[in-house]
Amino acid sequence: MSEKLYFYPVWVRLWHVLNALLFLILIVSGFSMQYSNLESPMIPFALAVKIHNYAGFILVFNYMIFFFGNLFSRNGHFYKMYNKNMISDLIKQGRYYAFGIFKGEPHPFPLNKDTKFNPLQKFAYIFAMYIAMPLMSISGLALYYPKIFNLLGLGSLILMDIIHVIMGVVLTVFLFAHLYLCTMGHTPLSNFKSMITGWHDVHE
Repeated sequence: MSEKLYFYPVWVRLWHVLNALLFLILIVSGFSMQYSNLESPMIPFALAVKIHNYAGFILVFNYMIFFFGNLFSRNGHFYKMYNKNMISDLIKQGRYYAFGIFKGEPHPFPLNKDTKFNPLQKFAYIFAMYIAMPLMSISGLALYYPKIFNLLGLGSLILMDIIHVIMGVVLTVFLFAHLYLCTMGHTPLSNFKSMITGWHDVHE
């Protein structure tokens, strides 16, 4: 038995696709800036910096769409942490991903119209979108506008650089883990199809 739930309105789907594309651009350009040999870079350094900066500004704007979209729409409801059994639920969901899913066990937290994410997804998404993304965005803006940052006395630019790199790595790991877990739907492509159509098939 299956039920179709409309989890992804048009603005969420457009935001999601643009966010993913920008992240891939930032990963490639950022990696090129940090680790390429100057004599044979993946992307010429000056071009990599320009691409990284432009993509970063668009990402910040795109994040504001996500933030205010969640603030003023029902989609924000899915990101609220209010479960008293959060730790035990995270452990239960982790065990399912590690063992239960391969044994054909039923999902411990089936989705419904009020619950789009399982506990582990919700925890990861809240951390990524409400902690890591703001830190990466603020640190990136500080590095782009160092005079303003210093004028405001907001701290060390070296610290901002460290935070920017760490958050970039954290979000890169999140992105690839997210892509892998998306293959664990009813079929390997069903979750990707949901992001195209907006409708999620919930199978019981």
